[in-house]
Amino acid sequence: MNKFKYLKISKTKKIRYLSNYYRKNLYIIFLHGFMSDIEGEKPKAFYNYSKKNKLGFLALEYSGNGKSSGKFTNGNISKWSNETKVVIKKIVKKNNFVLIGSSMGSWISLNQFKFFKKQIKGFIGIGSAPEFLENLMWKKFTKKMKKETIKKRIYNLKHGEYEYPITYQLIKDGRKNKVLKKKISSKIFVTMFHGSKDEVVPVNYSKKVLKIFTNASKKLVIFKNGDHSLSSKSKLKKINLELSKIISNIV
Repeated sequence: MNKFKYLKISKTKKIRYLSNYYRKNLYIIFLHGFMSDIEGEKPKAFYNYSKKNKLGFLALEYSGNGKSSGKFTNGNISKWSNETKVVIKKIVKKNNFVLIGSSMGSWISLNQFKFFKKQIKGFIGIGSAPEFLENLMWKKFTKKMKKETIKKRIYNLKHGEYEYPITYQLIKDGRKNKVLKKKISSKIFVTMFHGSKDEVVPVNYSKKVLKIFTNASKKLVIFKNGDHSLSSKSKLKKINLELSKIISNIV
């Protein structure tokens, strides 16, 4: 898996990515979640799947995430969506592709439809979390937490063994990236995977995503006792099976 490369997208910004190049073939694009990277089980599984099936592949780390340059606290949905667009244009070029968005990656994926509507042939969401900043964070903050975030412009949110630096600019930018009321008319294949025991993002978020697609062939798969990450070998095998079904309908 040490095939990581860097793409310079501005004078100060280098984005780390993983790719499998095929000039004319369909691509699989994996977009990771909040404060994550491309060294986990999911990108590895989709990368190996792409190689085995002679498909193009791209996974990237948004600025401030993983080993991409920049500070995480300077990032937001607008910036990360734009960086994703730039990297797709450089690496995938005119090839058609299937998007796989994990958690926040689903939100970033939905933002790509305005740039690549004709090239996107399928979309898989894993524990999808569009608009999570407002609905699952800010609305659940106490008055004291909100006050501190506004005053200090940042709040260090403890969740389990992790600590997430939540900036006020990130929350405000999230409000500019509302997607759940939008409609996407693409005639594509859309499958949402969600764990029934997901304690981070409720299952109804995947249902909300499906409602966005008005002409798609849609499916919701709920993994019994599945958690938020759905990174186990058995779960990833099932996701790859679904990916194969989607691809057989495209090619």
